[in-house]
Amino acid sequence: MNALQLLPVMVVGLAGSVHCIGMCGGIVGALSVSTAPLPRNVIPIAVAHSSALPRVLSYNAGRIASYMAAGALAGGLAGGAHSIASLAGLQLGFYWLANLMLVALGLYLMDAWRGLALLEQGGRMLWQRAQPAIAPMMKSLMPAHRPHQAFALGLLWGWLPCGMVYSVLLTAMLSGSASDGAAVMLAFGLGTLPMLTGLGLIGARLQRALQQRRVRIACGLLVLAFGLLGLARAAGGIAPDWMDTLCLTPHQ
Repeated sequence: MNALQLLPVMVVGLAGSVHCIGMCGGIVGALSVSTAPLPRNVIPIAVAHSSALPRVLSYNAGRIASYMAAGALAGGLAGGAHSIASLAGLQLGFYWLANLMLVALGLYLMDAWRGLALLEQGGRMLWQRAQPAIAPMMKSLMPAHRPHQAFALGLLWGWLPCGMVYSVLLTAMLSGSASDGAAVMLAFGLGTLPMLTGLGLIGARLQRALQQRRVRIACGLLVLAFGLLGLARAAGGIAPDWMDTLCLTPHQ
C-alpha cells in the first residue's frame, strides 16, 4: 500500500475526528491539567498549559498504537484467509460494506442518520463486560502525571467502542496483510491527531467550534463523498486509475 492510497484514510480520520469530541475529547482535556483526577462519568475539558503537551502526545501515541494493533489483526486475518482460498467475491462484498460504512459515518457526522450509533451500542456492551478487568487499570493510571501513564491510558482507550474506528477497520481488512492493515490504521490515527491534540491544548474553545452544525455537516459531506465515490467505483460507474487514490481498493 503506497502513501497515496493511505491519503483518503487520513482525510477520513481528520474529518471524522469531530466525532472524537465525545469519545476522547474529555480525557485529553483532563490530561491538560496534571492534578485533575478522572471523573467517573463526565470528564471536563480544560485549557492546557505547555507542560501538558508530552502527556497529550503520549496519550495519542498509545491510542494510535492500539489502532495499529487492531489493523494488523484485521489485515492479517483477512490476508491469511486470502492465501488459503480465492475469496474474490467475499472481498468485493467487504469492499461494498466498507464504503457503505463510510456513507453511514458521513450521515452520522451530519446528524442525518444515527444508524451507526447502533453498532457503537453493540461494541459498548462488550466494553462494559470487560470493564471489571479494565477499570482498575485505568484508575491506577489517573491522574496521568507522567507521559508513560498517559501512553498506557491511550493504549486502553484505543479499544473504546467507536463506529468511526469500525468503519476504517474494514479498510484495514481489505488491505490483505498485517503490515498494510497497521499502515491503514496508522494513517487514520494520524488524521485524528491534530483534532485531539488541539482539544488537549486548547480545550473548550476548540470544542465549541467543532460542535457547530456547519462544521459537522462539512466534515460529514467530505466522508460521505469518499463513500459514494467508492460505491460508484464498485458498481463500475467510475473506473479510471486515478480513482485508486480517492477510493478504497480491494487487495489483489
